[in-house]
Amino acid sequence: MTLVPALLSAVALAAAPGMARAAEKEAPRKVEDLLSGIQQGDPGLKSIGRISMGPAGVLLIADHAGASIVGISTGDTGPLRRLEQPVEDVLDKVAGVLGAEPGTVSIVDMAVNPASGKVYFSTHRKEGNQYAIVTVAADGNFDVLDLSDANYVRVALPGGEQTKVRNVSGVSFAEDRVLAAGQNNEEFSSKIFSLPLPLKHGDTASAWSTETYHVAHGRWETRAPIQSFIPYQEKGENFLVGSFACTPIAKFPLDDIEAGAKVQGTSVVELGSGNRPLDMFTYTRDGKEWLVTNTYRFHFKKNKYGPSKWWGVRVSMDYLAEQEKVNEEAARRDVKQKAGPNGIEVLEALSGAMEVGKLSNDDMVVLRAVNDDEQKLRLEIAPLP
Repeated sequence: MTLVPALLSAVALAAAPGMARAAEKEAPRKVEDLLSGIQQGDPGLKSIGRISMGPAGVLLIADHAGASIVGISTGDTGPLRRLEQPVEDVLDKVAGVLGAEPGTVSIVDMAVNPASGKVYFSTHRKEGNQYAIVTVAADGNFDVLDLSDANYVRVALPGGEQTKVRNVSGVSFAEDRVLAAGQNNEEFSSKIFSLPLPLKHGDTASAWSTETYHVAHGRWETRAPIQSFIPYQEKGENFLVGSFACTPIAKFPLDDIEAGAKVQGTSVVELGSGNRPLDMFTYTRDGKEWLVTNTYRFHFKKNKYGPSKWWGVRVSMDYLAEQEKVNEEAARRDVKQKAGPNGIEVLEALSGAMEVGKLSNDDMVVLRAVNDDEQKLRLEIAPLP
């Protein structure tokens, strides 16, 4: 069992984002198509923050303290074995497998491997300021992913003596690259990082600054980080679709952009102020594509939307194609109703959901706060509507 000591830095608790439809269909399936110059040994992680599972059992880890993205070949390629039954008291079980006292361990992020059904948690232990990856198998068995002799590559996020990466709020495979989002200490601090595939050990990512119209705030902003995102293709063009606190959903063009450029997003939906998005993925139902996102309502006591401060919605992807009603005119969710306007619906299945991951086009894995108690967590499979 290998634990990773590190300095704890601020990490937005966004769930690891799912892959967009194009990425799911066309992404390479062999490890050598995803990782180049593979190293063997301890990757020397300074932290473990956002995580995401991709093809061929490759796990992406955002090492925010080390200002890098690390790809691990886990060998977890199937067969599929779904979680057999809900697992109660998840935090206590994580603490137990780490040899820690209950109440001293937190879950930073969750990823689901759709090829095997295995669930991955990135965890932080207060004692010794240690990080680890904990897995949950179909039978509910918890284990620690051994990183002492891993097959890995590390790609640096750009910085220098004056420019420092402050956090990485998401990481995901796209069709021809890995995308990450985060912040640095520049004036235009909100960043998108692009890492071409295969990830080559020792490379450095490209970075773009983002500018986004925050509908609830009524202004353009350059500092707020993307909290959760998905890669997305529309008419052969590549985009990143991201969500921010207070809570615009915006799309950013990715094609033919030079490193260091500023990318202006287009806000297409506003979910309401006082929320922080956590996870995001897409699925299809009856020929219609939906975006699912769960959020944490930090204005819960002032104005609650439902029984839990963790809640979520599905949004029709038709809004992503909108050309006219954007930014100041973007569609606003009716915060007094469970549905509305057309194509935006609150999902009861996401009530209490602190982490969500797509398992298939029919099901998702949910880490839920029982009775809104974030120390009493249940891991379960829930159907997609």
